[in-house]
Amino acid sequence: MHEYAITVVGQDRPGIIADVSAILAERGLNLTDSTMTLLRGHFAMTLVCTGGSSAEQIETALASLSGDGDLVLTVREVAADVTPPSSGGRYVLSLHGADRLGIVAAATRVLASAGGNITDLTTRLSGDFYVLVAEVDLPSTVDLDRLVGELGGVASGLGVEASLRPAETDVL
Repeated sequence: MHEYAITVVGQDRPGIIADVSAILAERGLNLTDSTMTLLRGHFAMTLVCTGGSSAEQIETALASLSGDGDLVLTVREVAADVTPPSSGGRYVLSLHGADRLGIVAAATRVLASAGGNITDLTTRLSGDFYVLVAEVDLPSTVDLDRLVGELGGVASGLGVEASLRPAETDVL
């Protein structure tokens, strides 16, 4: 059984998810993880699938969807999930304020320097108001008070507000 990462990016239109998922199902690929969003009218989706087809066979099957070049599709084989579970805790970083150049770079650098692994990141710009929400796994050795202080210092320097709180447990 092979595992593939598939990306689909391009001009949004109704039916992209239905078209992609139908082709994958027809090829016997099981969709195991996915994320999709619209970014200012542009469609962006990443999927992880398992199945017996080759990357080339999947690309060929999906090629009909790129038609006039409105969608760019990539397929690559990836190793099975080998990420060790977090030994620390899951947290949510929320940051908001007037839009400034470098907000994402500065905030994520603080998290990375603490050994944090960002597992989800969303940003939105509405007029001049910027919002960042990131889910992050932090090692158990992190000094949370120090990390909150560092994030607060970065936020203050950028003229925005930041908060870090424990994430709620997903209930499936």
